[in-house]
Order: sequence, then structure tokens, then C-alpha cells
Amino acid sequence: MATTPSTPPAHPSAQPQTSGTSSAAIAARIDRVPTGRFHVKLTSAVGGGTFFDGFDAISLAVVLPLVVATFHIGFGEAGHIISAGYLGQFIGALLIGALSDRIGRRKTFIASIFFFGLLAIGCAVAWSAESLMGFRLLQGLGLGAEVPIATTLVNEYLGRRSRGRVSVLYQSLFTWGLFFAPLTGLILTSVAGPENVWRILLALGALPLVVAVVACFALPESARWLAEQGRGAEADALVRRMEQEAVAAGHDLEDPAPATVMPRPARTGLKDLIGSGYAARTAMLAGLWFCTFFVTYGFTTWLPSMYVSVGGLAPSKSLTLTAVLGAVQVAMAYVVSGFVDRLGRIRTFLIGFAVAAAGAGFGAVNLSLLHNTDWPILFATGVVMTIGIMLPTITLYLYTTELYPTRIRGFASSTASSFSRVASIVSPFVFGFLLSGHGGAGMVFTVLAVAAVLGFLIMAKWGVETRMRALEDI
Repeated sequence: MATTPSTPPAHPSAQPQTSGTSSAAIAARIDRVPTGRFHVKLTSAVGGGTFFDGFDAISLAVVLPLVVATFHIGFGEAGHIISAGYLGQFIGALLIGALSDRIGRRKTFIASIFFFGLLAIGCAVAWSAESLMGFRLLQGLGLGAEVPIATTLVNEYLGRRSRGRVSVLYQSLFTWGLFFAPLTGLILTSVAGPENVWRILLALGALPLVVAVVACFALPESARWLAEQGRGAEADALVRRMEQEAVAAGHDLEDPAPATVMPRPARTGLKDLIGSGYAARTAMLAGLWFCTFFVTYGFTTWLPSMYVSVGGLAPSKSLTLTAVLGAVQVAMAYVVSGFVDRLGRIRTFLIGFAVAAAGAGFGAVNLSLLHNTDWPILFATGVVMTIGIMLPTITLYLYTTELYPTRIRGFASSTASSFSRVASIVSPFVFGFLLSGHGGAGMVFTVLAVAAVLGFLIMAKWGVETRMRALEDI
């Protein structure tokens, strides 16, 4: 296991800074402020967007059997609709992520949630499989950008002592969205017909429009980003507010640690991301994002349909099991928050990948070798895989933001997370093909086990430990 960080080379002109409004001093002041009211208000302002990002991301998968029945399509065509949404997320993550380093986290966050909320209405009124595919593609532009931008903003206000715990707790809002989507679908099945169920569920994804309005008034810009842009007075006002609230709450603030400022390049972008010592980190993260979400979306997207087509379960009961797995995801988010700062990032990832691989192996053996296709086997496989894969899934955004400097953190987080969209685009084609008579459900779990093992090996070989370290020191 490699735990020695691959640290970018120090710049020869780097000098200690003591000014209270320089980018380095702002970072040092933030790092010593404990979590408090400021952070609660910040996460409340962005939390609704992250919740509905999870809700919208999984909502189509939840009602996929109903969509298939409405438009009379097969698994292959259904896979194309799923992939279209993830293709939009891939494009949105790259374009809007890059924009967040240029115009700020706040504006890009608001634009993202407004856009994906608006397009949810289009998805709900889709008149054909093709129109649903088109609306889902466009909606993905906002969905792909919201979480990495929001997580970057939150993490840039957290100190090193509690960054892991608080960031994972914040990310749990995404898993709450994943949980409430199938639960809402289950409730709707008792009051509406099959076609109305999926249309209403997708229409609920328009509620982020309200969050966008609230964020316009309540969401602060990142102080770290403001200082990087030479807007020290604005950054100072925000950090001073944090400090005053901490002191009012009874905290004694230590003196800021001596900070070192790095000269900002004239331009930042992809070349900066893969150069200056960051290429190894970017490659490592690309592999982790792909493997993690190939597994995550690979089984969460298709399990509701496999319960019905392979396990012989009624669609309404399939929604019940999906809601239960959503509850497991939420519970695991809180479990991970309790040990991520104690275990460290590398061990958290390795344990998660190992458990996910074991769960997928259990499913593959039962379905392919023992020919046991009952739904309890599928459900048990899903529970074990969910417990395991949630460890890297809930930690990846935190981990990614820790590995890059402020000047490229937004673009880096979005670019790295875009590989989850690549996995999400590929997996529906792969698993749709396998489930259409080319290997079946057993082969699906075999492929998922291989992906989990690959993620384990990447982290074991190239992982960089970031536990309890200041962002500027990593």
C-alpha cells in the first residue's frame, strides 16, 4: 500500500505570508475555525440542491420498468435513455466545472440547480422514448455540475480537523435523495396509475427551482476563491464573520498557522490539471471515479428491473426493496462520517471496495453457478454491495477536493467526477447488452466484482493520504 503523498514541487519563489487578506492567510484563518453556525447556514443553502441531485439522478432508474411499459421498449433502448442522462452529466461537469474557477462557486451552483430543475418538467411531459432521452440529456448538464461545485464550496470552508466528518455528513444529503426517490415512487403507486407515477416522480425534480431562488439570497461565495481572485476584502468579511460566530459560541481560536502562498499561473485549465505534479493524482482519481460509479450505477440502476425480470417480483414490491436499499445508503453515510477521519481515506476506500467485490462475487456465484435467481438472492447481493461501495462513493468528492489547490479545485473536482459519468454512460450499454440474452444477471455481477477489485488495486498502489492535513499542505 502506498501512503506517501505525491506532493507537487514547491515553487522557488514561494514566501511565507502574514497578511490577513492574502489567499494563504485566508486559508490559514479558515483552517483553525471549528464547525459552527456559519457552516450550518452554508450547508443549508446548498443542501437542497444536493438532495434533489440525488433524487433526480436515481428517479428514472426507480421507475424504469414503468417507462419501459409506457413506451413499449426493451432493455437496450432503456439503457440508451439512462446513458443519455449520464452523457449530459459528463458534459455539464466539464463545462460548468471549469466555469466555477473563473466566475465563482456561487453563480455556477445556482445556474446548475436552476437548469436541472427546469428540465425536470420536460422529462415529466415526455411523449416518447426519444423525447425523454433528449430531455434527460439536457437535464444532465445541470445534474453533472451541481454536486462537485457544491462540495468544493463546502470543503473550502472546512478546517482540517473536521473536514472528513462534516463533508461526508453533508454528502449524506445526496443519499437521502437516493432514498426518497424510490420511497416517493412507492407511495405514488398506491394513488396513481403506472404512467402517472413516473411522470409525477420526474416532475418533483423541478423543486430545485425553489432552492435556486433561496441560494440567490443566502449563499456566500467561497472565501478561498475570492482571495485567489484578489478580492481580499470580501474574503476577509466572510472569514471574519466565521471567526466572530465561533468566538461568540465560546471557542478560543488559535493563531493562524504560518501560510505559504504560491504564485498563481496566468491561466489555469486542463494543462495545469495534468501538469505541475498533479498528473499522477488526476490519473489515480480518474480510475477511482470510474470504478466506484461503474459499480454504484451498475447495480442500483438495474436492480429494480432485475427484481421483476429475473427474480419474478411485482413492480410495486421492487420499489419497496429499492427504498430499503436507499435506507441502507443513508445509514452508511453516517457510519462512514464516524470513522473517515480516524481510519483515513486509503483504508476507508480499501475496505469499501473489498466488501463490494465480495457482494458482487456472492451474486455471480449464485446466479451463474448455482442458478439461484430468486429475488432474495438479488436483494442480499444488493445490500452487501451497497454497504461496501458506499464507503468510496460518499468519500470521493471530499477526497478529490483535497488533492488540488484552490485555483483549479472546481475544475479538477468536476473533471475527476466526470469519469463517474463515463462509467454511467458505459454501464447501461454493457449491462443492457448482458441482460438481453448475452450472459444474464450472473455475468452482470461478475463484471461488477472485477470493477471493485480494480478500484481496490488503484487505491492500494497510488492512494494519497489526506487525513487531518490542511488543504494547502496536501
